[in-house]
Amino acid sequence: MLDPAARCTESRLEQPRRLFGPAFAALDLGTNNCRMLIGTPSGHGFRVLDSFSRIVRLGEGLHSTGRLSQEAMDRAITALHACAARLSRRPVRRVRAIATEACRRATNGVEFLSRVKQETGFDFGIITSREEAELALESCAPLLPLDGRRALLFDIGGGSTELAWIRTTCGRPDLIGYASLPVGVVTLAERWGDAGFSPDGFEAMVSDVVERLRAFERIHCIAREIRGGGVRLLGTSGTVTTLAGVALNLDRYRRPAVDGIELCAQEAADALAHLRSLGRDGLIQHPCVGADRVELVLPGCAVFAAISRVWPAPHVIVADRGLREGVLLRLIRADRLDPGGRFGARRKDGWRG
Repeated sequence: MLDPAARCTESRLEQPRRLFGPAFAALDLGTNNCRMLIGTPSGHGFRVLDSFSRIVRLGEGLHSTGRLSQEAMDRAITALHACAARLSRRPVRRVRAIATEACRRATNGVEFLSRVKQETGFDFGIITSREEAELALESCAPLLPLDGRRALLFDIGGGSTELAWIRTTCGRPDLIGYASLPVGVVTLAERWGDAGFSPDGFEAMVSDVVERLRAFERIHCIAREIRGGGVRLLGTSGTVTTLAGVALNLDRYRRPAVDGIELCAQEAADALAHLRSLGRDGLIQHPCVGADRVELVLPGCAVFAAISRVWPAPHVIVADRGLREGVLLRLIRADRLDPGGRFGARRKDGWRG
């Protein structure tokens, strides 16, 4: 994803607007982060005009209560007001706003999104876990090598972990299986707390996730495919980008250095072991972690360790891209199919403006 693992980043690339074509915007409201991306078509992809990411912890307490808390909803609303302010300064042809696991699970998720629409103008749709996997594949597909037969894409989120089993035919990826596990960095952090920093607690988290992965493995026999060769692991999440930053020994996180890099299994394992060795204080000081994410990084590492244990692929491709990019690519493609007509008239879909 564009932010290294969801720490607060707000950046704008200021360019003369006359150089760009129509702009599109994607918003992704997840369990931990509120993200926005504005882009304009460029070649087969897009050029980023503006990006926004803020930790809002919308799913805080959801694991124990089944509801979104008032404080968490207020934090998300504040972030969305900031997104609306940015959009008001730039003509955007169409906006799509999506909500994921926290709003899927919360008993008051629909009620909360109704409030969001009333107060900010954004009309969020709660997407299914299948569409979440499809959007991740949409954005990450260009990173897959043309010589592979299969790929396992995983996205370690705040409230869930998405898996996508992919077949590549003539360089074209097809989704042949997907699953959404109800474990993410926020849910594991709330469940295990300080115990996750201890060796026994960390191993307990890994074992818990391993058992949840078994059903997907039984259906698709991915480990056997890996032993036969031709399978690539592709990870898109703050966890894998953090591991890449550590493996590269970056003094600060830099997306161009990370997006698309391929780590061998030993490099990833060494980076994970290093993060575990730092302890809470060391993680706070690390340039690829920081205080905002100190409670979440080891739970994410536990999910990654579980995936590596069940599916021990020799390499993992790291993607610093995700749902927002997938949404933008779909918006741009749809606009090209119906330029200015019925589609173009729907500029305010997803945002009242």
